[in-house]
Amino acid sequence: MAGATNSCAGVTRPAARLERAPYDNAMAEAFNSLFKADCIRNAVMRPKGGSTSVRDVEIAVAEYIDWFNHRRLHGEIGLIPPAEFEANHWVNIEPEHYSEIPVLTEAGSK
Repeated sequence: MAGATNSCAGVTRPAARLERAPYDNAMAEAFNSLFKADCIRNAVMRPKGGSTSVRDVEIAVAEYIDWFNHRRLHGEIGLIPPAEFEANHWVNIEPEHYSEIPVLTEAGSK
């Protein structure tokens, strides 16, 4: 397969590399599937008459990402939003466990 066509934009992209494991993109593909079902195909999420500009799409994506991270109740982590779960995780981590990780202080530093 030389390439696959994105049905929405008619864009041709290279086919996936054959040497990669089949689950390399599983998480991204799962998110894309949820995004399409929740945001793109769900009439409740679209403005009346559909998106009329790139700005409409940008706002819809930003609102979906905000909901996905901050308000969606995730069943695998105790029915709390992912951002809350992560915040709770970092509260319980002592700083000495990750203080050795070097942090870049300026552009181009190594």
